[in-house]
Amino acid sequence: MLTTWIPRCYWLVALVIAMVVPVGSAKAPAPDLNPAAIAYKLPDQIKWTDEASGVKTAVVLGDPSKPGLYIVLAKWTPHRMSHPHFHPNDRYITVLSGTWWVGTGTKFDPDSTVPLPAGTLVTHFGKQIHYDGAKDVEAILEIVGEGPATATPAETK
Repeated sequence: MLTTWIPRCYWLVALVIAMVVPVGSAKAPAPDLNPAAIAYKLPDQIKWTDEASGVKTAVVLGDPSKPGLYIVLAKWTPHRMSHPHFHPNDRYITVLSGTWWVGTGTKFDPDSTVPLPAGTLVTHFGKQIHYDGAKDVEAILEIVGEGPATATPAETK
């Protein structure tokens, strides 16, 4: 029963965060909000970090490098693709904006990727090989997973 509860819990957390974390422009909430009741960051307050892969990330919850639940926003800039790789654990992804392109297998072939528009829910199953990225437009994702969030290369040359 626990194994079916955990993925449902991740999806619930992902959907709640997707509804709470604004990606586009938004007006500031009323100044009389109780900080003990709610915390928020406006889009210009989100701290994005440039990763070696060229993807920009913002950690929302947890620490992806350590064991435990994490939530990360990932911003794929146009014309950037990962090469075939896999993660040790399942990852639950919501496409928040743009189009995210995904492929499977050890052969890197961006022309065979499938477009996933905003609103798409994706599960990357642990230890299964995939590659992904953005083509003509930026794609912003919310990724929920169990750390550590490592990526192991798996490309056939």
